[in-house]
Amino acid sequence: MSKRSHSDSSREAQIVGTFLELADTLVADFDIIDSLTALADRCVEILDTAATGILLADSNGQLHVVAASSEQARLLELFQLQNDEGPCMEAFATGQPVVETDLHKAIDRWPRFTPYAVGAGYDSVYATPLRLRGNIIGALNLFRAHSGPLAEGDIALAQAFADLASITILQAQAATDAQRRDEQLQFALDSRIVIEQAKGMLAENAQIDMATAFEHIRSQSRNTNTKLTDVATQIVDGQIDLDALVTGASHKR
Repeated sequence: MSKRSHSDSSREAQIVGTFLELADTLVADFDIIDSLTALADRCVEILDTAATGILLADSNGQLHVVAASSEQARLLELFQLQNDEGPCMEAFATGQPVVETDLHKAIDRWPRFTPYAVGAGYDSVYATPLRLRGNIIGALNLFRAHSGPLAEGDIALAQAFADLASITILQAQAATDAQRRDEQLQFALDSRIVIEQAKGMLAENAQIDMATAFEHIRSQSRNTNTKLTDVATQIVDGQIDLDALVTGASHKR
């Protein structure tokens, strides 16, 4: 088998695995934050992108960062929200994909976001709305480390991931039930707040960065088969030994 064929087969396996991973959440008692974080990670692994962020809107239409492939990507998304400009904001507002193939030329389009994104090492961006049956609930943002258009195949795949993520969030029952939809979205936003609190507590206690703290929390979630949000709540409530969590020997008090 040629090197290219092996690479293609590996990528196909990753794509199939990602769809299966997300599809599993439709029939299980899933953790929405963990699922979307996994999706952000897979986008970086599979697509021609350096970082990924996912934003969701609350019942008032305000966007919030719920998942990112890295701490830098999360901060970049927060910068968009704080300054009310950027590709994700446009994708959510218009309901259409937003493409900028050379961020160095986008200073007029996004005067505050552009210098920040370029300074972080990103040269192009692709954002697509998260939607289901006309309901726009957020946006998926792909940051790229070089200029130029995203390949057609990657665009189609990114949209497929975005569509499946939307279904994952809303689920079939919530798609036609506005109250349940708002509850699902609000739960995701509340969960993110608890997770950020837990990250901060662990980072301060162990003198580690936020990204490393999050990885420890995710590892604890998977090793104990406990929802990510529940682990974060246990940390915030003081039920987990923070020192033991970092050394891999954590337990409930």
